[in-house]
Amino acid sequence: MARVSELIVPRRFCGPPESGNGGWTAGSLASMDGDDCPGDRAESWPTIEVVLRQPPPLDTAMQVTTDEHAASASFGGALIAEARLVEHTLTEVEPVDAETALAAQASYPGHDFHPFPTCFACGTAREEGDGLRIFPGQVDPAPGGGERAASAWTPHPSLSEDWHTYVDDVRRASVASTWAALDCIGAWSADFGERLMVLGRMTTRIDTLPVVGEPHVVVGEKRGAEGRKTFTASTLYDADGRVVGTAEHVWISVDPTAFGGTASRSRA
Repeated sequence: MARVSELIVPRRFCGPPESGNGGWTAGSLASMDGDDCPGDRAESWPTIEVVLRQPPPLDTAMQVTTDEHAASASFGGALIAEARLVEHTLTEVEPVDAETALAAQASYPGHDFHPFPTCFACGTAREEGDGLRIFPGQVDPAPGGGERAASAWTPHPSLSEDWHTYVDDVRRASVASTWAALDCIGAWSADFGERLMVLGRMTTRIDTLPVVGEPHVVVGEKRGAEGRKTFTASTLYDADGRVVGTAEHVWISVDPTAFGGTASRSRA
């Protein structure tokens, strides 16, 4: 039987200024499907696909309907997002070491121009402990792979998952924040500063939740483009090189001004 609940995206978790970060919203919706959510959220999750149909509103209750292996969020009669369990094998992005990822951050294109500087995941206008501050810079492609970007990331205590949802005493980042960490780096691996895009679909497998305060590396890779669509992937690694989570994305090119962003670099 279908169940009805609510999902609110607080303004802290924006992507564009007036709508929710795609990864955070997608992860929140995915975690509301009780049929597929592990009893201990720090354990491995199945692969879940989320399609974003409309920009998720901020600070506003969306109606969530969950049914067998699926969930949908709507607002004002409009479908905002859909989540469903999928049988899809995700291919991880090849890792880089922590030193390479940290050095890459200096070349993050968002330092020079960012269409959405207040984005929760990759915005340069967010302070430590407020946004994720994942700043991906270009790294060498993996053999046979596409363009890659990488960033270091240490989950902040403010991102902690509700302790009721997992059994050990190690503080871990929330499911939604983990999806967010896997989100924007995909776009930055595909020249986001030049080809402005928003998330259309994200397919994610979480193997464990990242430990708060421990260093991680997230790597993104461009995997193709077709018309307005760009295809990317990302993988989050812990300090020992183990996969924490991996994702594949479909991005849709847009005019960022329609989302409250900036269309181009300012010129003198």
